[in-house]
Amino acid sequence: MDTTKLKRVKFIKGGKHKGKILLDQVLYTGFTVGKIPNKFGFIYEADTEREGYSTWFNRGGLTYIPVD
Repeated sequence: MDTTKLKRVKFIKGGKHKGKILLDQVLYTGFTVGKIPNKFGFIYEADTEREGYSTWFNRGGLTYIPVD
């Protein structure tokens, strides 16, 4: 079994990061479909010079996006 591809996942159950997931040292916040931020799904918008969320994963009915 190749262990280099396994990811370390930690579910945070208390404190100020309650309900978030720590995956490979990156903190992710879960959003329902109706609450996903406007800048989700694009990499860069040249007109307003803002970056979007291009990395995410789905788990348990939520879409997890890295916390800024």
